Amino acid sequence: MRGGGNMQQMMKQMQKMQKKMQEEQEKLKEERIEGTAGGGMVTVVVSGHKEVLDVIIKEEVVDPEDIEMLQDLVLAATNDALAKADDVTAQRLGQHTKGLNIPGMM
Repeated sequence: MRGGGNMQQMMKQMQKMQKKMQEEQEKLKEERIEGTAGGGMVTVVVSGHKEVLDVIIKEEVVDPEDIEMLQDLVLAATNDALAKADDVTAQRLGQHTKGLNIPGMM
C-alpha cells in the first residue's frame, strides 16, 4: 500500500493541530479584551469566548436627559470588544492552520 505512511503521518499532524487548537481555545476563555467608545467614556470587557465580563461607564457620560447616547456608546463599545475578540481568535487559531486549506477552519 503506497502512501499509507503519508496518510498516517498526516493524521498524526491533524491530531496534534487539533490538540493545540483546543489548548488555545482554553486560553482564549481567560483572555480579557476591551472595547471602548466615546473616547474611553464607555468600556466593555469580553472574554475570548465573547462573554461580556464587565461594563465600565464613566460618571460624566451619564446624562438622564440623553439615555439614547449612553445606549449607543455601550452598543459601540460592545461591538468594538467583540470585533477585537474575533481578531484575537483568528490570530491565535489561524497560526495552527497556516498553509492548510481545510473548509470551515480559520
